[in-house]
Amino acid sequence: METNRLKTEFFTRPEGTIAYDDNHADGELVLLWPGMGALRSEYRYLTPILQEAGYRVVTADLRGHGESSVGWPEYTIAATGQDMLALIAHLEAGPAHIIGTSFSPGAAVWAAVEKPEAIRSLTLIGAFVRSPEPNFMSKLTEKVLLRGPWKVALWSMFYKTLYPTNQPDDFDEYLDLLKNNLREPGRYDALRAFAAAPKTASEKRLDQVDVPAFVIMGTKDPDWPDPVAEAKFMAEKLSAQLVLIEDAGHYPQTEMPEKTNPAILEFLNKITQGDNNGGITKLGMT
Repeated sequence: METNRLKTEFFTRPEGTIAYDDNHADGELVLLWPGMGALRSEYRYLTPILQEAGYRVVTADLRGHGESSVGWPEYTIAATGQDMLALIAHLEAGPAHIIGTSFSPGAAVWAAVEKPEAIRSLTLIGAFVRSPEPNFMSKLTEKVLLRGPWKVALWSMFYKTLYPTNQPDDFDEYLDLLKNNLREPGRYDALRAFAAAPKTASEKRLDQVDVPAFVIMGTKDPDWPDPVAEAKFMAEKLSAQLVLIEDAGHYPQTEMPEKTNPAILEFLNKITQGDNNGGITKLGMT
């Protein structure tokens, strides 16, 4: 599986430890946070591009996920946002560009309002910044996928649906790593806690964000009844640039990296150069 193969480092918080890797470059700091039920290697196709562009790239595991510790007292939007701000302070390299997928963008929104001087920009991918109306899949996730002795196997089946058009060549290897990680004591409990966490802490702060923002959504993201409408809602609230990745699901940076990741790099480069033009772009398949 293609990764940046950096040595894992650990940042100690009062309640536990956050695992991360860091290329220690001299460029502007970019923090990448994965979604719940995922590993930080979810960004394995994006990190090399950012590193080659000269950014200091730090990719972290969520509380209870990957190599971060388990048994945290809280798995919420605000707690994760506090982890982001604390890690930026620990690295002494801010302000930071934050890139988050799924659950993590809500925490990034919270952090950007809590301490705007610490945040350079936000990139929100397949973001949950407000609670969606329950649909069949969300009810199934809560009642079946997150419970019972079969939960890891069923979660892996659900995870495959998040890639509706294309699975990368190393997808099976990544999924095996994810399943093995979720079988470790306490890790599935963390996933369930994140899934149950309300999104009000980010939703009520959306129109208070005052940093450049970039919204990316796959047009076939199965977590939303209408992913395009949700993306447009976020972009309007945040006065953000919006890119729609045609036919991609919940993780377009891994499912269609050739379309998604150059767009992320272009956005970051424009911010570093002082250019932040908004608008909607729809990127199709080659």
